[in-house]
Amino acid sequence: MVRLTGLVRYPVKSCRGTVEQRLLVERAGLAGDRRWMVVDTDGVMVTGRKHPRLVLAEPRPVDGGLELTGPGLPVLRVPEPDPARGTVPVRVHRAETAGVPAGPGPDEWFSRLLDTEVRLVHLDDPDRRRPDPEFSRPQDRVSYADGFPLLLTAQDSLDALNELVADGPHAAEGPLSMIRFRPNVVVSGAAPWAEDDWRRITIGDAAFRVVKPCARCVFTTVDPVTAAKGREPMATLARHRRVGTGVLFGMNLIPDLPPAGPGPELRLGAEVTVTERARR
Repeated sequence: MVRLTGLVRYPVKSCRGTVEQRLLVERAGLAGDRRWMVVDTDGVMVTGRKHPRLVLAEPRPVDGGLELTGPGLPVLRVPEPDPARGTVPVRVHRAETAGVPAGPGPDEWFSRLLDTEVRLVHLDDPDRRRPDPEFSRPQDRVSYADGFPLLLTAQDSLDALNELVADGPHAAEGPLSMIRFRPNVVVSGAAPWAEDDWRRITIGDAAFRVVKPCARCVFTTVDPVTAAKGREPMATLARHRRVGTGVLFGMNLIPDLPPAGPGPELRLGAEVTVTERARR
């Protein structure tokens, strides 16, 4: 039996996540997931690809905002900014969207962490942005996540990947933890790489479309504890999981939700059922 064994949300894009026991599913992703983002002075997203020290920031959701902790920095309470103050244009990859500036305090905090001038913005309206139209429906939405509302990974596939790493030239970098792949949901109990063929699934009471594999980037080579860069898992994925120009690990999900009303709740231990598979 396949079950949900990991549930993680990332309050601030590219920063550390919080491990949860239960979370609501919303159209734009898990409740509270990637509703904040660090941007440069031009409003372009700042991520761990270029600034790996972002993984050292620990945002914790608190009533009405966030609490930030990081190495050598004071603990900072950040209230959700009032949308009445106005939004600023921001960009996630090629997608133009908007956010509410969090203010000079968090801007200075993240600028000190990264040693470059940046700003923190809040996504006041999760209905603002649509996923890639090639893979989504008009009613679908996404937060500040790279492309899709949720990312699923499988523990059995990570175990298989770690065996490949152990047999490769960079074995000293393994075994790799799942958190490098920044999933929202982790499942266990399927055969390695079985998720490649999933097209629709339910997790407990929540239904999802499995819209495309996740092409990985150099962010996965950043150690989530130390922020040090290595070669894995990209070196091994390039040998064993290359499709076209991309290397794959994990699957992107879009929730199937009614247009109004609260979404279902995901709970650790929920059964995962594959309701549609790819035709071969």
